[in-house]
Amino acid sequence: MPNTNTAVRLLCSIAAAAALAAPRCARPTQTKLAAATADPAVASREAFDDVVQKTYGRYPVTIVRGSGCELEDDAGRTYLDFVAGISTCCLGHGDQRLVDAITKQIQEVHHVSNLYYIPNQGALAAWLVKNTAGLDKAFFCNSGGEANEAAIKLSLKHAVQERGLKDPVILTAYGSFHGRTMATISATAQPKYHGPEGCWQVKGLAEHFEFNDIASLEAAFEKHEVAAILVEPIQGEGGVRVGTQEFLQKARELCDASGALLVFDEVQCGVGRTGRLWGHEHVNVIPDVLTCAKALGGGVPIGAMLCADKANVFAPGDHATTYGGNPLACAAALAVARAVDDDGLVANAAARGAQLEAGLRAMGDKYAGKITEVRGRGLLLGLELSPELGGAAKFVQAAADRGLLLVPAGADVVRFVPPLVVKAEQVDAALGILEECLAEA
Repeated sequence: MPNTNTAVRLLCSIAAAAALAAPRCARPTQTKLAAATADPAVASREAFDDVVQKTYGRYPVTIVRGSGCELEDDAGRTYLDFVAGISTCCLGHGDQRLVDAITKQIQEVHHVSNLYYIPNQGALAAWLVKNTAGLDKAFFCNSGGEANEAAIKLSLKHAVQERGLKDPVILTAYGSFHGRTMATISATAQPKYHGPEGCWQVKGLAEHFEFNDIASLEAAFEKHEVAAILVEPIQGEGGVRVGTQEFLQKARELCDASGALLVFDEVQCGVGRTGRLWGHEHVNVIPDVLTCAKALGGGVPIGAMLCADKANVFAPGDHATTYGGNPLACAAALAVARAVDDDGLVANAAARGAQLEAGLRAMGDKYAGKITEVRGRGLLLGLELSPELGGAAKFVQAAADRGLLLVPAGADVVRFVPPLVVKAEQVDAALGILEECLAEA
């Protein structure tokens, strides 16, 4: 991928001065569903709650359809979608490339299990390793949590089998998020995810350090037998915090000196979201293992764990998944790959990210008492609000009431992760709604 840093900085500097004065395009409008539309009856939210476990704090919105970067609810109201299924629907909604790939594949064969060779899986693996420096092999699964679970298992086997460690641990950063399985919750260094009295933690599996703090990382490394450092190049759920060049390079050096593996969790920041195919490309630090999911399938569930040959220690029976790398999911991911290769998906993420960042920074100047920081890369951006505004969740609801869907990333950070196909006029519309929210907050 060509270096886009200079272009991004230039776009930011040009756009920042005019961002607030620029005319905004019309926001999404409330529409009425055509009477002839044959929709199944939408269950009431009360009926939904009667039968679905309440593991999510849902916003009072029922989505029934989408097109591009817009979604429509059961009342016929449309919204600009700057959530994208939480950094997942990179091609937006109803994208014809994805529709065609899935339709064709399901008419042929959609699932056979990994007892057999799957051509689409091999093609996707070839594309991933070709476009990921230093990594040679792929394992496919169904989600980011599963990809990180695979990376943890791989790292521990490598530590025991190749390095002879007796008590290997995984080092992860405070504020991280790596998944909801027992292993990945243990790796996630946020106590709110660990359950009452830490009952969901696997004791002794993971130890932690402060993100972007070299001294903290070195101290943790010295105390333990480290199998791997597992770190997000950009923390997503932890508040959209960007890993620095110096910090990630130090992690690389510590792993090189000890034989530990450097694992980059790119579940949220990978597959073009930052204006590069992979988030770590911005700092030119190459991992031994990389995990991805979310945008990889454009919203169709698929995850992958890539590793260098030196870390390729799994043998038949060590790890498996029934659905991983199935023909249907791989067909969807190959449609995303073609969009990256042929349709300028990553370049659009860089350009629209620069536009959005410029607008957010201009608002940061105008509403300095309400905004404390703008951070992120590409189309993974965070707006940190002053605590006096009542929190990110309240602000997100206010934006939704005006037709813009956003997602919190911690108590006071609003996250912007639109589809990578978002258009310039849609970014302008989102900024217009955002300014209304800030003016009234």
